[in-house]
Amino acid sequence: MSTYTESVEKLIGKLTRLPGIGRRSAERIVGYLLNNASLDEVKSLSEAITKTKENVRFCRICNNLSEADMCRVCRDMRRDKSVVCVVENPSDVTAIEKSGNFSGVYHVLMGSIAPLEGRGPGDLKIDGLLARVKQNNIKEVIIATDADTEGETTAIYLMKLIKPLGVKLTRIGVGLPLGSNLEYADAGTLSKALEARREI
Repeated sequence: MSTYTESVEKLIGKLTRLPGIGRRSAERIVGYLLNNASLDEVKSLSEAITKTKENVRFCRICNNLSEADMCRVCRDMRRDKSVVCVVENPSDVTAIEKSGNFSGVYHVLMGSIAPLEGRGPGDLKIDGLLARVKQNNIKEVIIATDADTEGETTAIYLMKLIKPLGVKLTRIGVGLPLGSNLEYADAGTLSKALEARREI
């Protein structure tokens, strides 16, 4: 039986509904809010969450997060609009942007094909990608889905749809992380690293 007050128990319950937060983590967050955060800080956090939910939407072109009709990447005239990098989620856009090595644009699928979770191709933003490839003079599509089973399934499905459209189709290389040692890599990672080798 819980010894928490009704409001504390309710907050813990709400927090555990968030991905990656179990009961212990939720209890620690609530403990921090009660013991270390001022009322102004808690109100500021609550306001930030509310404003984010009210103001953030998905870009009408690529489905990236935006507070306008189009995201910053799609509005940027310096980007190469003929190269589209296909990713699963908006967080993947952020990860690639941090590399500082990509000057094209993106298309966010909003997930991957995962039959065990009840997600099929119809649940993803694939139609918009195909329309862009057909109408916008796209020269290259880079498939940058995850290297897990769902990501690979999605990549194969997209390849079958895009290949007949006559554009250059590439898949990001996967394998060993920079600075890692071969002896600690698992067989699957080494296999992918060998497959993704390039001429030097």
